[in-house]
Amino acid sequence: MSKLTKKDKLNIYKEWTIENKRSTYLSKKYGIGSVSIKYLVSLIHKHGMDILDKPHTYYSAQFKLEAINRVLVNHEAAYSVSLELGLKSQGMLINWIRSYKENGYNVVIKRKGRRTREQRTREIEERKRRIASPEFKAYCRERIYKKIECLGSKEKKPTKTEIAQAVRELRLELGLGVKTILSILNDPNNDLPGLSRSNYYDILKREDQDEIRHHSLIKRIKEIFFELKDRYTAPGYRTITDHLHSEGFIINRKTVYRLMRKLNLIGYRMKRRRRYNSFEGEIEGRIKPNLIKRNFFAIRPNMKWYTDITEFNLREQKLYLSPIIDGCGRDIVAYNISRSPNLQQVMTMLDDAFKVNDSLNGLVFHSDRGWQYQHKTYQYELARRGIEQSMSRKAVLQTMGLWKASLAYLKERCFMAKNQTMPI
Repeated sequence: MSKLTKKDKLNIYKEWTIENKRSTYLSKKYGIGSVSIKYLVSLIHKHGMDILDKPHTYYSAQFKLEAINRVLVNHEAAYSVSLELGLKSQGMLINWIRSYKENGYNVVIKRKGRRTREQRTREIEERKRRIASPEFKAYCRERIYKKIECLGSKEKKPTKTEIAQAVRELRLELGLGVKTILSILNDPNNDLPGLSRSNYYDILKREDQDEIRHHSLIKRIKEIFFELKDRYTAPGYRTITDHLHSEGFIINRKTVYRLMRKLNLIGYRMKRRRRYNSFEGEIEGRIKPNLIKRNFFAIRPNMKWYTDITEFNLREQKLYLSPIIDGCGRDIVAYNISRSPNLQQVMTMLDDAFKVNDSLNGLVFHSDRGWQYQHKTYQYELARRGIEQSMSRKAVLQTMGLWKASLAYLKERCFMAKNQTMPI
């Protein structure tokens, strides 16, 4: 929590106690962990506001050893010990314990003061020797290539802005200067896009100007985003743009979109609901030919029947409708509604249809290639009554045209119509 000022800490405590904000919101707003937020609030609760005015404290080896023994020997929680001792963060005690174990269960006190001139000279020489080694150069070249190649794709090469961002990250990772990284990047033997030193600093300058120019806007975007996320869900750039316009900001939605991408503020994307599909593969010998061939209409009843299973999502539950439609007049011969699209639903529908219609010799019964219609029990019942089974081709909706049209009409009139409920 060292990067927080006293004012920030007071604001966190105020928002926690008075405005009833919680750790998730505050951690994202101030850029620190939720555990640190809770520890700060508990620390002020226990020791008061004066704990924030406490200057930098030097902790002796005896003090550290007593705190470590309370955790390792007395089995007290590190959180409660840190809180009782008034440490600025719980991580201090955790670091003491780790250092204590790494150094053979000895408390090591770092020597105060700066390094000597000889130590600094020795470190510089070792660093130069390491950078000049061919192994390190090969590693750096491989790391730079991989970093740049990951930014683009096969169809699109990375932009100069993305390359500049990668160079800035590699400087911290490899500990190299910009000149060294760009010299490897601009090697004529590789296929990577080059970047001059002036372009690199120009891109960084433009990014810094963006932060300065839209400082108040960025702050407000963060506040709106986390406020709406806590109340509803993560908003997108359009919602945030509308809020900014209502507050008097004159800003284009593209600018809001660019700033949100830069801040890594991602709105919620609704997942498309997966529709029910009864097809689970083909069983050899169970697939029947298509006898309908898109000639859906019949000149007399009980000449052509059509069936399928469709899903109705009622929010709290799902229902599955399995009807039989006659090709002559589109009458409903029989139907069944179930909470599960199982074989029993289809067989019950068949029994209801056979009770009403006795003689069905020569009937063509058309369906898709769902697993229910490939089941041996279903096919046996049709063959026993002299019914010819027909199946549509896989993934071709036109072969089920009559059924799809009837289903669309049913859903539009009975299920999706306003101020109406589906008759069940």
